[in-house]
Amino acid sequence: MKKRDKNCVRVSVNEPKRQQKMTCLLTEEELRIIERYLEKYKISNRSRWMRETLLASVMRKMEEDYPTLFNEHDMRR
Repeated sequence: MKKRDKNCVRVSVNEPKRQQKMTCLLTEEELRIIERYLEKYKISNRSRWMRETLLASVMRKMEEDYPTLFNEHDMRR
């Protein structure tokens, strides 16, 4: 019997399949920067890293822009 790889992550049955595709173009310099980063931090799943990084940035920005009852100036008084 083949041993299961400890690094392998099991996908939950309830997790939706990713069927939508998104593509972007990079310059040679941008690609080298990303590849250097992935190599330095030993990231093997590039699409997962890209997806998590992008969504984390979007969610952070959405939380900052969330409407409030008072504007920032009024709250600092």
